Amino acid sequence: MPMNNDFSKPQRESAFGIIVMGAHTMLKIGKASFFLFIIAFVKMSGTSFTYLISGISAIIIFSFIFAYLWYLKFTFFLDKEKQEFVVNKGIFNRDQVIIQLDKIQQVNINQNILQKIIGVYGLKIDTAGAHGEEVSIKAIDETAAYNLQAHLLNRKAVDGVQPEAIHENDLTEETPFLRISGFTLFKVGLTSNYGQSLALLAAFFYTVIYEGRQLLDAFKINRDEIQNMVTGMLTIVTVFILIACLLIVLLIINLVRTFYKYFELEISEHNNTLLLSSGLIAKKNTLISPNKVQITKYSQNYFQKKMNMLNMSLKQAHFGESKKGHEMQGNTLEIPGCNPIERDELLKMILGKAPLKRKTFVPDWRFLNLPVFFKLILPVSIFLILAFNIPEVKPFIGIAIAYFVAGVLMIYISYRRHRISVSQDFIIKTSGIWDISDEIVVPNKIQAITTFQYPWHKGVDVGHLTLHTAAGQIHFKYGNYTEIKQLVNYWLYQLEHKNENWM
Repeated sequence: MPMNNDFSKPQRESAFGIIVMGAHTMLKIGKASFFLFIIAFVKMSGTSFTYLISGISAIIIFSFIFAYLWYLKFTFFLDKEKQEFVVNKGIFNRDQVIIQLDKIQQVNINQNILQKIIGVYGLKIDTAGAHGEEVSIKAIDETAAYNLQAHLLNRKAVDGVQPEAIHENDLTEETPFLRISGFTLFKVGLTSNYGQSLALLAAFFYTVIYEGRQLLDAFKINRDEIQNMVTGMLTIVTVFILIACLLIVLLIINLVRTFYKYFELEISEHNNTLLLSSGLIAKKNTLISPNKVQITKYSQNYFQKKMNMLNMSLKQAHFGESKKGHEMQGNTLEIPGCNPIERDELLKMILGKAPLKRKTFVPDWRFLNLPVFFKLILPVSIFLILAFNIPEVKPFIGIAIAYFVAGVLMIYISYRRHRISVSQDFIIKTSGIWDISDEIVVPNKIQAITTFQYPWHKGVDVGHLTLHTAAGQIHFKYGNYTEIKQLVNYWLYQLEHKNENWM
């Protein structure tokens, strides 16, 4: 049933949201208790099978009762006078979330497989509020989703002027100025994001090993026998085969992740906002305002340079206070596989023009001292002391020497890449070892500036600089402290005279 598009009046989600929320609840319970059900199934007698079916049925019934109560209690509306989006939710404890419209960073419209089958969309609002509130509407019809998205990002809507009704087809008619092909995504999967894929693979193996132990106990299998069998199978050949298989699996995971997330990635301009559309199975449409972007970053490694492509990311303010401090954490949109021309076009859209590096400041050679000592000299020295006193450790001295040489090389490359370039309109921080990245921020996005100097560096005039933005920090280490203070005075002068809002 179509929803009411007069968002000034409280309204509920689509009734199909009961199905979406019920399935979501069942999935969460199923993930938490999957191995418990397997163990129960193995250990139970035939007469107890009825109890297992009854337990599963109870979970299904509970999930849909919970979903129905959530549907009844979940309402939202747009307060035009206060320029706020208000959400009421909660089954037992009522919770009201109030979002100021000028704090909204982006509005995402998603559609997973279940939502696609039943013909609804999900809408998520990311904000830069003091507490990092995030609102998710599980089920909303297509027209209402895109109209609500327009209302939330169009300030005219709260001034009594209704924005022109839009539809998904209207958005897709915009001519994209950037479109990432499947072949480009294949190259991206081959050359980047291995750290994330490796972490995903490690988490998978940890879960399998942990839950596998529970299953061994359930089946009453002797762990020592399994361990002895695995140890007997491990030879030099099998180790190399396992490593090769691991690399292949890592590559496949990276390719699958890249295609799943960025398939048919397109970026176009729509009413002074950027529209990003991508996704293989779960399609995602995101509208963001360029002036909400705090830090613009692009990175490139050796292979990507040869292929004439790079990866971009747009960092926005998202959460309020971090767990460890008072920095606001960034909500990042990734755009992989751009070529330099597309990068410049996107930079012009966000920053008004493509930034150029002007005066560049480089770190002092003392940049090398602490990393070399604490990361290389100290641990390698401790290892060598142990190696010369413990015969079993001595054969690994060669590995320690290789670690030291590789470490010195990496720290030196990091020192050579560590730069900050300053012009009247932009600040560009360059860093990296393998992936060389440029982080771009305009002075009016700076929230605070801190400088620091070790006592033993006062005589040599060396210090550190940190620029605090709503999307994170930008560090410049071991620079000339006199030049750093001059830069700080210059940026503060710019902020006082331009008087522009960082948001």
